[in-house]
Amino acid sequence: MAFESLTDKLQGIFKQLRSKGRLSEDDVHEAMKEVKMALLEADVNFKSVKNFVRAVEQKAIGEDVMNGLNPGQTVIKIVHDELVDLMGSDTTEIPLKQGGITVIMMAGLQGSGKTTTAAKLAAKMKSKGRRPLLVACDVYRPGAIKQLETNGEKVGVPVFTMGDRISPVDIAKAGYAHASENGYNVVLIDTAGRLQIDDDMMKELKNIKNNVDVDYTVLVVDAMTGQEAVNVAKTFTYKVGIDGVILTKCDGDTRGGAALSVKSATGKPILYIGMGEKLDDLEQFYPDRMASRILGMGDVMTLIEKAQANLDEQKAAEMEKKIRKASFGFDDYLTSMEQMKKMGGIESILSMLPGIGPKAGEITGMVDEKQLKRTEAMILSMTPKERANPEILNVSRKKRIAAGAGVDIADVNRLVKQFEQARKMMKQMPGMMKGGRGLGGRLGSLKLPF
Repeated sequence: MAFESLTDKLQGIFKQLRSKGRLSEDDVHEAMKEVKMALLEADVNFKSVKNFVRAVEQKAIGEDVMNGLNPGQTVIKIVHDELVDLMGSDTTEIPLKQGGITVIMMAGLQGSGKTTTAAKLAAKMKSKGRRPLLVACDVYRPGAIKQLETNGEKVGVPVFTMGDRISPVDIAKAGYAHASENGYNVVLIDTAGRLQIDDDMMKELKNIKNNVDVDYTVLVVDAMTGQEAVNVAKTFTYKVGIDGVILTKCDGDTRGGAALSVKSATGKPILYIGMGEKLDDLEQFYPDRMASRILGMGDVMTLIEKAQANLDEQKAAEMEKKIRKASFGFDDYLTSMEQMKKMGGIESILSMLPGIGPKAGEITGMVDEKQLKRTEAMILSMTPKERANPEILNVSRKKRIAAGAGVDIADVNRLVKQFEQARKMMKQMPGMMKGGRGLGGRLGSLKLPF
């Protein structure tokens, strides 16, 4: 889980601070030493760590903090604000032209996830009402063009390609001309990467920029490479010139060094973070929300936005009525499981709740994914009448369902019992479903698969 080890260490340090009624300068210095070590172990850039710790100490060691009613909590607030500042303070959007074509060049090393990210970004542009065109300029990596075409098809964005025997510069120019002739207003150029930085790659990127009016250059880097990701970003900034960074594989980056270093080390903002392999797993980067996640405070705003984007309002309203009357059936249960998948799964949802954060993996580790699939198989083995009216499930029906799902009848009995318990619990919690707006209304229909 993203930032898991760093969050655990910081929470331990801050727990000690909160336990003290008053803080001395020595207390703050000692805590900041531990914070410094935690950040360095998370592979955060040394210079960034040094500046960060100095800034926190200067603000924390003051009369207002030391003599305050809750000095420990105040220091944590200062750390939060400095983390936000370290990561860029403001959320940065890629500026899109109101008229004409916005050209975005995607750059990065091989293996960073650049081609997939290009399709993810194109999907984002499409969702904003734009007409994006992907241009396949990676003529060296076997399968790169096909991969872009496949991903483009999945997100409903066309791909311009001329094969792998034409120079990338000529393809980029022809792609721009094609966009101009056919009414596309965003062109995303997927360039070739290399296993490591070399002069040929840099020369090729500069040639594309010299021959096509590139408005925005986006560097894609693998967050799991930590400090190396920062070094790559610095080199691209110096040799080619970049405008923003997208960090991929953040869901597997337990340290977080890249996210905490890129902005301060390069001066370039983080635009998006990749939180999974699915084509919709690209999140806008909000420094304040990320700081909250790192400190274990959750990220409820992102959770609400995911719910708004993925939950069907009409289905939510229908589910609300059923839950109020405790009349929902197994079909509704399947719907809730599907909604949870759309929002990234149980772990993704739990990781955004305050107080859970990095423990989400630990909690979901107790949930057997195979059991969830067995649950789905048992429900699908029921007749429509049985799914709508669980009360009619007698022994003979349960035996048939068990045989159809390839499980023991004890598994069916357990599912029915858990379902009835869930129904009773929902009947006792009508407050979960108030209104159709806000977190309660958006997420109320979302039940954990018990």
